[in-house]
Amino acid sequence: MASNHVIENISMNKSFGGWHKQYSHQSSTLNCAMRFAIYLPPQVSSGAKVPVLYWLSGLTCTDENFMHKAAAQRMAAELGIAIVAPDTSPRGSEVADDEGYDLGQGAGFYVNATQAPWNRHYQMYDYVVTELPALIEALFPVSNKRAISGHSMGGHGALTIALLNPERYCSVSAFSPICNPINAPWGIKAFTTYLGADKSTWPQHDASELMSKATQLIPAKVDQGGADNFLQEQLMPETLVTAAKASNYPLALAIHEGYDHSYYFISSFIDEHLRFHFEHLNESK
Repeated sequence: MASNHVIENISMNKSFGGWHKQYSHQSSTLNCAMRFAIYLPPQVSSGAKVPVLYWLSGLTCTDENFMHKAAAQRMAAELGIAIVAPDTSPRGSEVADDEGYDLGQGAGFYVNATQAPWNRHYQMYDYVVTELPALIEALFPVSNKRAISGHSMGGHGALTIALLNPERYCSVSAFSPICNPINAPWGIKAFTTYLGADKSTWPQHDASELMSKATQLIPAKVDQGGADNFLQEQLMPETLVTAAKASNYPLALAIHEGYDHSYYFISSFIDEHLRFHFEHLNESK
């Protein structure tokens, strides 16, 4: 086993015939110890290699929020999909941080930071796209069929990563994503800090900007709560709709009246997202 594939099991719980497990490992990309969770459905016990859905969580979250609150394991077990949930940022006493909840540890924004001191550890884009999948595919009974999803900051991450790497993913979905971060307070703060004041680099991490110019298309599904208190100022789904029209992108976006930004919303519709990904993970590509 290669040294960069050494992992330590932290916990394991049986769930719907499969296993939820937490691991830590030393990330060469982030220069710190990282934790991730994986749900392995019961199909792997018979030797099957299953496809993987990567889930990216939002601000202040860890690998635990989705696994504990989304109620995704039952449908993942039924469909035979593994779920991998990384942490939302590098962590540790030597990792740069900020007093605000929307910057620093717990708020990596899934970009590669170029500005000191953040660039030493905050390389979440490379971690999610390259290092973590290589580790998962080397050590677990999974195939190289991948989908990606996320919530809020993680929805931004899922959309931008899929749009930049359409050959790596069969499908992408998001709950309440930050659709136009170059014009949203959360995004402006994070991009200024991590990427610098030169705004010419920012559109490469903006889902609406990327989708409007996309030429290689993969199916995309977005669900947004109509009672989300971040809807107008931070999330701006209308910009994604406009972008999809510009490039004829296969986007299905729905606004659900009465639902907010919480995991009550996510757990209400996660089964639909898993079925969506299952359909495309099982298509030839």
